[in-house]
Amino acid sequence: MKLNLKNPILFFDIESTGLNVATDRIVEISALKILINGDQEIKTRRINPTIPISPEAEAIHGISNEDVKDCPTFKEVAKSLAQWMTGCDLGGYNAIKFDIPLLAEEFLRAGVNFDFRKRKVVDVQNIFHKMEQRTLSAAYKFYCNKELVDAHSAEADTIATFEILEAQLDRYPELQNDIQYLADFSTKSKSLDYAGRIILDNNDIPTINFGKYKGMSVESVLKKDPSYYSWIMNGNFTLDTKQVITELKISFENTLFNSSK
Repeated sequence: MKLNLKNPILFFDIESTGLNVATDRIVEISALKILINGDQEIKTRRINPTIPISPEAEAIHGISNEDVKDCPTFKEVAKSLAQWMTGCDLGGYNAIKFDIPLLAEEFLRAGVNFDFRKRKVVDVQNIFHKMEQRTLSAAYKFYCNKELVDAHSAEADTIATFEILEAQLDRYPELQNDIQYLADFSTKSKSLDYAGRIILDNNDIPTINFGKYKGMSVESVLKKDPSYYSWIMNGNFTLDTKQVITELKISFENTLFNSSK
């Protein structure tokens, strides 16, 4: 079943130096843009991460430090990539948990403003896990009856992800062919930051989701323990988490200021 699109949708996959969103870097990114009329554009680029690729990561994707030493850094391609992604909804496999948080960190590090939260995101893995609960290679075999050749290369994984979503729409009539529905269906939590450190509770109140203050509202924690904000800002948290709690802190302070007038 062909996707019913109101906006272009960009499927992408990332290979990286490791799995730590806060400290690791992109070494390869592939993106498949599906236009409203069904036309497709695909771009794949290797990136010099400026830090070593871990042996564990190289063993998975096969990209070595030597392979990327003469490639552009992410900062050098960030603006053109952001422009190409503008106006697109997003799709990926495990994108909400890993690819989007890592890409968001790279954009923040490069000083390029790209707000993923303004785009609808369809995570094909979450749809798959809700329906069948298997791996990407198994999903490709199950839905498309094809073997996934070159698994863990960004381009092969990206194309497979797009084909799986179209096959999922054919297989499950209860899935609506609508990107907003698919984005809602494939989103597991109400996280405000990509790392899931700050979430919305059942009353849509920003809430701490880790540590000693887990389950307490961000506002009450900042009032009770003002040093908590500095601890996060100086700690090994993602730039995205730091940005989100800063915006919340400013919002609380503005509300307090306006109420005192």
